[in-house]
Amino acid sequence: MSDPTLFSRSAEPLAARMRPKTLEEFLGQEHLLGPSKALGELIRRGDVGSCIFWGPPGSGKTTLARLVANYTARQFEPFSAVTEGVARVREIIQQAEERLKYEGRGTILFCDEIHRFNRAQQDAFLPWVENGIITLIGATTENPSFELTAPLLSRCRVFVFEPLNDEHVRKIVRRALEQTGCEMREAGCVSPEGVEALVTYAQGDARRALNGLEAVLQHVHASRIPHPASREVVVAALEKPLPAYDKSGEQHFNLISALHKAVRGSDVEGSLYWLARMLAGGEDPLYLARRLVRIAAEDVGLADPRAVVYLATAPKSNRVYTAFAQAMEAAAAHPTEAVPLHIRNAPTKLMEELGYGAGYQYAHGFEHAYVPQEYLPEVLRGTRWYEPSEFGYEKTIAERMEFWRQVKERIERETGKGKRET
Repeated sequence: MSDPTLFSRSAEPLAARMRPKTLEEFLGQEHLLGPSKALGELIRRGDVGSCIFWGPPGSGKTTLARLVANYTARQFEPFSAVTEGVARVREIIQQAEERLKYEGRGTILFCDEIHRFNRAQQDAFLPWVENGIITLIGATTENPSFELTAPLLSRCRVFVFEPLNDEHVRKIVRRALEQTGCEMREAGCVSPEGVEALVTYAQGDARRALNGLEAVLQHVHASRIPHPASREVVVAALEKPLPAYDKSGEQHFNLISALHKAVRGSDVEGSLYWLARMLAGGEDPLYLARRLVRIAAEDVGLADPRAVVYLATAPKSNRVYTAFAQAMEAAAAHPTEAVPLHIRNAPTKLMEELGYGAGYQYAHGFEHAYVPQEYLPEVLRGTRWYEPSEFGYEKTIAERMEFWRQVKERIERETGKGKRET
């Protein structure tokens, strides 16, 4: 069997060649495209209006916009706010007017990275969206509440995309191997362990997964490494992925909100995990130190007034150090887990409508300033890293944590639920 086309140098990257052609092939975003879900029904009816696709890289925003054009028989005109300007927008709109007039065919103007446009540039879309000359689909990785103008948002529906889960990414990688002939070989091109390494590397990003696969197989081919490529070969061919974190964007505010609420809620594991996630993402330690001082003043106050100067004479234990090391490992193993909606901050109306902060219970509003609720992402629920020792003040902490455990069990018995929902 000759080498598969994946190894050949193509002008088009593998990620582009592997774009799904139908909704049935599209993986992920079941909350938008599943049975009876709004966006899926609109696409199948060919009745999609102007909208904003908001979500992380590689979650399928561009691919779905192309599918919308296919299902609605409209012309698809891609446009990048990074490399093109308003002059190109006017050119596309002029062509769209002529197409609608002489062919009766609509046009989808897909604007990638729409948040890169300033307010005046965004306003340039308004009259053409209003009169139906174009259907605007804007894609953004940034929170539309902060980055897009109110007039533009009022004319567009916002659909929120989630990162792909591991099974989605696994299927995408295997599909790419099958369609290029790699898995048809006797031994296959990549071992199951190598595929799992690619899944971990992708961090929920289909484009990253396929670009990584392409790099791996080109490395295997050029180096004449025997098939199947082992996990070690795959890892060696990939650069270490950085955690998905934006120190100035919404991710920053989501994570610091999660950290603050976990500390306020007396949840040790949640506090350790979100602190580790921010440090792993490159957050300034001084910012975190200042925030912890604020938490000490805002949520602890004089309930525990002791300062750092007593540390030299205090009883010693390394349990917190050990627990934080385990939390750092968890942050490295799960670097993109979303902050649960109920502990996100919701400074805008759009974020409130999307459920940010919904169901959060303010700990100080309950007896003992404690109410059981979840502070960790779903994949880490039930994890316990910190086990206090019997020395010094940790003995008191152990008693306090046991008290909270009993409160949680009592509430679960009273509500008749095995796990309290938030």
